[in-house]
Amino acid sequence: MAEIVLNVEVRDRTGTGGAREARRAGKVPGVLYGGAKEPVAIAVKSNEFRKSLYTGKLLGHLVTLKYGEETQPVIAKDIQFHPVTDEPMHFDLYRVDESGVVKIAVPVHFKNHEASPGLKSGGSLEVVRHDIEVNAPANAIPEEIVVDLAGKEMGDTIRIGDITLPKGVTPAIADRDFVIATLKVSSAALSEAAEDAAAEGEEG
Repeated sequence: MAEIVLNVEVRDRTGTGGAREARRAGKVPGVLYGGAKEPVAIAVKSNEFRKSLYTGKLLGHLVTLKYGEETQPVIAKDIQFHPVTDEPMHFDLYRVDESGVVKIAVPVHFKNHEASPGLKSGGSLEVVRHDIEVNAPANAIPEEIVVDLAGKEMGDTIRIGDITLPKGVTPAIADRDFVIATLKVSSAALSEAAEDAAAEGEEG
């Protein structure tokens, strides 16, 4: 069972006018997509939506949508925020089968920077993908994909094939071993090396 329950109301008006009307009433407008049914314009009370959002378990997780006595497992895939106030302005929910598989982007996090010889010797981590789209069980979506940098040397390339994904989770891109990050010589290290070489030349 999903940890978060969103009590939604169906909006009569769609489009920009309907969204503004919902916000004036203290609600966050959204749209429910997916499955064999048509999209439905919905809204959630702002305080309830913010409370769910701040748990960190809303975006990219299985959520229970509740409308009256009806419930539906959904995934929150997109939330738009006001550029100044950072208040949630709109959200998209997708209907899913709780026992099915969903395609979703999962954030990539790196650990053990201090145990990487390449980084310790002045290299820099160049991240190619900050998130990776995966196929995952709807009831077991990983919170993150962790890349261990321990032992990584200057010039190393980290690919999806180097990562052990949780059981049942596979990359959405299955036809190539794509790059996640590389360890490169930092511009600061290059500049320092050039200065050292110049100083040695002057001494010689």
